[in-house]
Amino acid sequence: MSLTLTIVRHGDTFMGSEPARRIGARTDLPLVASGEAQARALGRVFARDTFDRVLVSPLRRTQRTAALMLEGIAHPAIETAAWLAEIDHGPDENRSEEAVLARIGAAALARWNDALVAPPGWSVDAEARIAAWRTLFAQAQGHVLLVTSAGAARFALAADGRLAEQARALPSRKLRTGAWGRIVVADGQGRIAAWDRRPDTGDGN
Repeated sequence: MSLTLTIVRHGDTFMGSEPARRIGARTDLPLVASGEAQARALGRVFARDTFDRVLVSPLRRTQRTAALMLEGIAHPAIETAAWLAEIDHGPDENRSEEAVLARIGAAALARWNDALVAPPGWSVDAEARIAAWRTLFAQAQGHVLLVTSAGAARFALAADGRLAEQARALPSRKLRTGAWGRIVVADGQGRIAAWDRRPDTGDGN
């Protein structure tokens, strides 16, 4: 039996007029109005899907995204999965992107974006995260919905050699807020079926 993973990043936690900040595991922000609208839009995209399992990180922004997305959709009990929690940005937590870049430098940020090498001071535990994704690939069946954060989601692409190769062709491994990706695993082989799609771009599922 094949496995389909639909991976969703939570909706907006900042108003459009606010400067973005580097928010991780230690800053548990709620969704703003646009984030709630994104979650409901995701629900419309997946209204006809059937999920065999739903995994959500412990953070409020992901829990709320899942709840709004699944309103009116029959689904199994939502499971909280600690390994889907956002990474810890250490001294860069809750700081502006400009301040983060000034501290770690462009090269360190590029290594994180391209190769998942954490900048100094960040707590990521990449090995454990990759192991958790691999366990899911090996043991889960059917259609699994995962609602998480950008830092956690990108490790799915590093958990399988074929996925990692495909990921190099992506414009970015990052999921934008309110965006989703899909991985299909069949006969032990992973395939990126979609990545970083948003309902408001016209991308369907």
